[in-house]
Amino acid sequence: MRFEPVVGWGKLPPGWRYVEVAGVAVDARDNVYCFTRGEHPVIVFDADGNFLRSWGEGQIRRAHGISLDAEGMLWLTDDLHHTSRKFTPEGKLLLTIGDPDTPSTLQGGKPFNRPTHVAVCPKTGNLYLSDGYGNSRVHKYAPDGRHVVSWGEPGTDPGQFNLPHNLTTDRNGLVYVADRENHRVQIFDGDGRYQGQLNNLHRPCGLYTDRRQGDLLYVGELGSAIPVTDHTPNIGPRVTVLNAKGERVARFGGQFAGEKPGEFTAPHSVVTDSRGSVYVSEVSWTAKGSLENPPREIRSLQKFHRLD
Repeated sequence: MRFEPVVGWGKLPPGWRYVEVAGVAVDARDNVYCFTRGEHPVIVFDADGNFLRSWGEGQIRRAHGISLDAEGMLWLTDDLHHTSRKFTPEGKLLLTIGDPDTPSTLQGGKPFNRPTHVAVCPKTGNLYLSDGYGNSRVHKYAPDGRHVVSWGEPGTDPGQFNLPHNLTTDRNGLVYVADRENHRVQIFDGDGRYQGQLNNLHRPCGLYTDRRQGDLLYVGELGSAIPVTDHTPNIGPRVTVLNAKGERVARFGGQFAGEKPGEFTAPHSVVTDSRGSVYVSEVSWTAKGSLENPPREIRSLQKFHRLD
């Protein structure tokens, strides 16, 4: 498998900026929803990158994760709002899970303390939320928002987490959790029973299962977070693609962080469309741009065509 960047994809209205794109999702018509940390939280493009609309202004504290359910409804996970909220594609709020003003006790295990993402099971419609920055848990909810079960605790053993940052489900209802600071993806059944793990990854940050392509798993990996390994090659940032057996079938991005087409600063979310094209969003402002003097906005969204 090979992927080629589509340079300049996505045409923002004059004067608009992303700041950075925390998450990206694609609907059944290949419209692309960008969850940004700028003034316009949800920016929608068509498949060719033409601007369609925006919404969410004034409603988001800190954008983190975005995903779609089988009915085409959008789930926005806001880690500083301590919620995941269900919206129509036009931005009408339908359901809120979590209390925006009362986060749970730090590492106490109860929902939520800075949750990061929600995944929807294609078989049951059940919701799985990774929680997150202030917890080491995954929470399962029924489609109507009723809590069912939670699992996980801090640590490095199987079933334990060190910053569960993202998650996805496959066609069989298995749940894949990006256990970011443990450098692995853990696999569970729908009730939280440990099934295995995927290794040889570096700070897996974004996850997406392309069920149309035989459950291909796309993993956005962050690069070094400490100066001593900042110039070490082959540890990211990059995107790795694994098949249903856990075998690597593709990997793209540079040996180091970079800003050329096809290189990455900080992949945070990855998704595919009906044609197999890949969209990768990056928290490049947080990882690099905001730390420079003067600060500068760095590219935070790329589209890639699949060549084979």
